[in-house]
Amino acid sequence: MSAFALKVKSKNGQQIIKDLTSDSTVGELKMFLYSVSDISVDRLCVLCGYPPKPLDISNDTKTLGEIGLKTGETLIVEEKAAVSPVAAKPPEPKPTKPVENGVASHETLVPCRPGILMKKVVPSDNSCLFTSIGFVLNGSVDTTVHTLMRQIIAAEVASDLETYNEAMLGKPNSEYCMWIQQPSSWGGAIEVAILSRFYGLEMAVVDTLNAIINRFGEDKNYGQRVFLLFDGVHYDPLYLEQSDGGIQTMFPAEDMEIYREAEQLAHEAKSSRQFTDLNKFTLKCMICNTFLTGQAEAQKHAKDTMHTNFGEV
Repeated sequence: MSAFALKVKSKNGQQIIKDLTSDSTVGELKMFLYSVSDISVDRLCVLCGYPPKPLDISNDTKTLGEIGLKTGETLIVEEKAAVSPVAAKPPEPKPTKPVENGVASHETLVPCRPGILMKKVVPSDNSCLFTSIGFVLNGSVDTTVHTLMRQIIAAEVASDLETYNEAMLGKPNSEYCMWIQQPSSWGGAIEVAILSRFYGLEMAVVDTLNAIINRFGEDKNYGQRVFLLFDGVHYDPLYLEQSDGGIQTMFPAEDMEIYREAEQLAHEAKSSRQFTDLNKFTLKCMICNTFLTGQAEAQKHAKDTMHTNFGEV
């Protein structure tokens, strides 16, 4: 494993990256490029060599050595042009029943969406938020993605002490950065907002406790939207199961039909009480193995013992 330096040229000027090695992954490279260029990873266009040619950064798990990157090379980072929304075609006339006895029928055949919005259950291992986001990004459950996402969040928080102050984080900035990188730490609204910006996606969190949808990145005009289901404690991703067996996890931001389906799902889940009552759910202190019921007991235990590492049961 050899360390190497890369020179990066972007709209923010020229920087040197020295924290990578030949065994670092493309995903880690993207994290650094995002931090120096402020370009979300889905819009990164990286040129390398002479004359500059596009560098293939499509596979996050490949190493820098595998994609042929060498120490001392210069990377030119540009932002891909935003894809303009395709103008909506005027609705085609809906077919009607044939004229019968000289009178046309008013019944119409209403086309239906090829699929149904479903929940993919992911493990309750304190990293359910990150696993869920990994699923909507890649279409598969990977319980290791939380490591990179925690690093992305810590890097973002450490780079902006003014925004991410103690009042927002609930703890000092440096303490938070260490805390969020621990596998036992849960993610929430702060982490969703950061990852929404990093991946350049609107993340719609379907809250079944309150039957509402909280949209992260709504004001950024992102072209794509993903859905996460939140029951008060646990996150699961939502996807569209199609009739041919395939799945869809990303949807055009202007697709309000699928958004309304997610809203309906939230209302149905609340009415059938498919949410976690924060006063009754069970936690385990990972330090002394004490079982605790409800948020109030967990907070009291933390205050009395200074133990703050809890796991879902």
